[in-house]
Amino acid sequence: MSEETTITLRKIIHIDMDAFYASVEQRDFPEYRGKPLVVGGKPDSRGVVSTASYEARQYGIRSAMSSSKAYQLCPTAIFVYPRFDAYTAASKAIREIFSRYTDLIEPLSLDEAYLDVTEDKLGIGSAIDIAQSIKDAIKNELNLTASAGVSTNKFVAKVASDMNKPDGLTFIGPSKIKAFMEKLPVEKFFGVGKVTAAKMKAMQLNTGADLKKLTEAQLIAQFGKSGMFYYKIVRGIDERPVRANREAKSVGAEDTLPEDTNDDVVMHDLLKQISETVSKRLEKYQLSGKTITLKIKFADFKLITRSRSFLTPIHQAEVMYKEAIKLLEEAELGASKVRLLGITLSRFYDGPDIEKRENNQLEFEF
Repeated sequence: MSEETTITLRKIIHIDMDAFYASVEQRDFPEYRGKPLVVGGKPDSRGVVSTASYEARQYGIRSAMSSSKAYQLCPTAIFVYPRFDAYTAASKAIREIFSRYTDLIEPLSLDEAYLDVTEDKLGIGSAIDIAQSIKDAIKNELNLTASAGVSTNKFVAKVASDMNKPDGLTFIGPSKIKAFMEKLPVEKFFGVGKVTAAKMKAMQLNTGADLKKLTEAQLIAQFGKSGMFYYKIVRGIDERPVRANREAKSVGAEDTLPEDTNDDVVMHDLLKQISETVSKRLEKYQLSGKTITLKIKFADFKLITRSRSFLTPIHQAEVMYKEAIKLLEEAELGASKVRLLGITLSRFYDGPDIEKRENNQLEFEF
């Protein structure tokens, strides 16, 4: 007599806050409510849109759009600078709500996360009921709205959370996944950007059903290692676990210059500001890193990076600033004008707390 094998399907929820930064602003400032609101640089600056309220999105304003373009689309929109302290505080409160139901929480950013509720703390059982309960708690306690996707794997749950925004809840059960994936447009697939989507469409691959016609070898030949993922995911196979306490691999910040320039003084001033921002973020998470990377984007949008590694981890703003200046000089920009600068610290140190490393001497790796 053979033993019967029972396969337990996972219960995965993807929570995505609705227009998060803009929603926090409208919550905190009643005068912004019901009006087109843009969080990002002012319209007369070279900034970009971080988030737009749903009222602003009706005018075609989207994240990553230039603030000047957003102003052209809606001159009556309200433009505000981001308040990251407020967004971080709200995110922390949201994650506290998540933790009431499960410890398997994988944050993707301040405003979205995966939750594995296969075994939930409160014994509710139904992932749909848990998702609704989380949404209700966020709305009642924080006066914000979230959209949720529920399924048996991360990919489908994430796509589902975007289907009925704002304040939506979409469940795609095991029996529906096959048909769902076959109808899904290729641009909705994880990892498919504009270039890959254009290539797929040129090959008459418009939906999951089209991708499903290709063998794994054919997909790999056309799209490299990603082809393996496409082969599985179009069949609803996503075995990636929800990784609790996922560690960040880098911390950084970047900013666009007021105008394209090769003026060292202007660029140095910006690097100082960026160094201070990165240092604050590192201190918040008690991190120090051994590799600093300088990002330089030119007026023609060409992008280069320069890095340096150390034996001893760093986190201090003044140290990062000095090293960024050296990297900038070594890049030998000449007359080339720069549009954007950024600093990233990586290769994090997992030893004693920052306070115990204040006097560490900086050493270069050879």
